[in-house]
Amino acid sequence: MLPSAANCPAILVAAPASGQGKTTVAAALARLQVRRGQRVTVFKCGPDFLDPRWLALASGRPVHQLDLWMTGEADCRARLAAAALNSDLIIVEGVMGLFDGDPSAADLAQRFGLPVLAVIDASAMAGTFGALAFGLQHYRPGMPWMGVLANRVAGERHASMLMDSVREPAQWLGALMHNPHLSVPERHLGLKLASEVVDGLAMLDAAADALADTPLGQMALSDWQRWSVNFTESKAFVDDAIAGQRLAGRTIAVARDAAFCFIYDANLECLKALGAEVVFFSPLADFALPACDAVWLPGGYPELHAAALGGNARFINSLKAHVAAHKNVWAECGGMMALFDVLIDHDGHRETQWGLLPGTVSMHTRLAGLGPQQWTSPTGVLRGHTFHYSTCTTAMPAVERTTRPNQAPSQDAGEAVYQSGSLRASYFHAWFWSSPAATANLFSDNAMRSHHV
Repeated sequence: MLPSAANCPAILVAAPASGQGKTTVAAALARLQVRRGQRVTVFKCGPDFLDPRWLALASGRPVHQLDLWMTGEADCRARLAAAALNSDLIIVEGVMGLFDGDPSAADLAQRFGLPVLAVIDASAMAGTFGALAFGLQHYRPGMPWMGVLANRVAGERHASMLMDSVREPAQWLGALMHNPHLSVPERHLGLKLASEVVDGLAMLDAAADALADTPLGQMALSDWQRWSVNFTESKAFVDDAIAGQRLAGRTIAVARDAAFCFIYDANLECLKALGAEVVFFSPLADFALPACDAVWLPGGYPELHAAALGGNARFINSLKAHVAAHKNVWAECGGMMALFDVLIDHDGHRETQWGLLPGTVSMHTRLAGLGPQQWTSPTGVLRGHTFHYSTCTTAMPAVERTTRPNQAPSQDAGEAVYQSGSLRASYFHAWFWSSPAATANLFSDNAMRSHHV
């Protein structure tokens, strides 16, 4: 692959903390520019499944993850370079606060020279707004900086006070007035899925209309050239396993519906790049698996659909027959939860589930697992993360455990990996591109020859 380079306006939408309105602003900006005929590519910083669905709705394009640890710098660079070649604007939504996490959104901005647009919830401040903006810009030397946008502002007088507090007038990019109807709805795992909100696109259009009245929203395409970044990719991001088409001729059935929806688009692309044919099915609506060689049960919200999942006896029998035929199943987080005997929801209701793993899953009000994780095997290291509010009680021993970055395996750390015949399951969410070889082994016939990936 010949070296490619492209200049493209690009920004990173960040904030001092979670809940400031990053997703709403990033989606509104994407929607506004798309309505003006621009080609907008949006990325999400960090291992997030939910925000990308809103960003994809706004931009009309797939939204991939950028994470210097989980996806890796080479993967980030390749995706940014590819986007620059066919985009008029690149928007990257940050994660948590600008400097939170290791690596943080700030690390990503500095690594690739992405100017930061800071979104600050100004509902309970006035002059301190300027101090907070100044601190975000200057906390680290050399931070690429675009400016600051005030969110949830009480009125024009409040907006004027906020604007006056910003030291550099050119960095004031406007104010969005407080409007609860412009906030993306949430629940225990984060934002609701865009597909679940009937008027989701109308809400994004309303947010885009509000943004259009700000200095940020009034920038012409020529004005955006000031924020151009040069993205260069000098070699193809190719793994030997991809070149070898390790899954050629195999059909992988992927659960995808309201209960199982935590799917990275890039993971589907990885399976296809490995040569697999990908088909989809719904454990909620379908009575049987499609014809396939392997099954992937991704995460999602089985706790919200436990009765329906447990009541689909014909589908359960189909899945059990698949496992009895020694065909592969990889289940992660929500996909694993449905495999146990019983699921106890937030209200204490017990629902019988699929019974392929012995034990009970219980929902809690606080997070039970959070953070980056990796799974080491003879064929490669799969990187990913964990994020769940449930725990499982089972007599099954863990055949392996994931680890945090730079930590050795431990019996009381990381996420358990369970195995029953051709079925493997864990709370661990994998980023398939981190090791296409290990990914291929998850779904190939030789995967069951040992307890390893």
